[in-house]
Amino acid sequence: MISDVREKGSLIEVFDANSKRISYMSAGSKELVGVASNFFVIINGSLIEVYDEKCKRISYMSQGSKMVRGAAGNTFTVKNGSLIETYDENCKRISYKSA
Repeated sequence: MISDVREKGSLIEVFDANSKRISYMSAGSKELVGVASNFFVIINGSLIEVYDEKCKRISYMSQGSKMVRGAAGNTFTVKNGSLIETYDENCKRISYKSA
C-alpha cells in the first residue's frame, strides 16, 4: 500500500504507511502527477504511465491533449478537451462526463 510518493533530487521514492521507503526509481524526465493507494501516475515525454508500489510499470497510454488532474482510490482522472475522463490502473477508461 502506497502512503506517499516523492520526487527527491534525481529519484522518485515510494513510501509505506510507516514512512519507510519501499522502492525508488530514476526520475529522469518523468513528472509525478498523481498518487493513489496502489499506484502512482507519471508523465514521461508523450506518455501517461502508471506504476505500482515496486516502481514496476503497470500500464501506459499516449498523453495527446490529456492533462492528468489527480489520482485517488483505484482511479485517476484526466481532462481531455471538454471531457473529464476516469481511468483505472490499466489505463482503461471507466467513465467520462462533460467538463
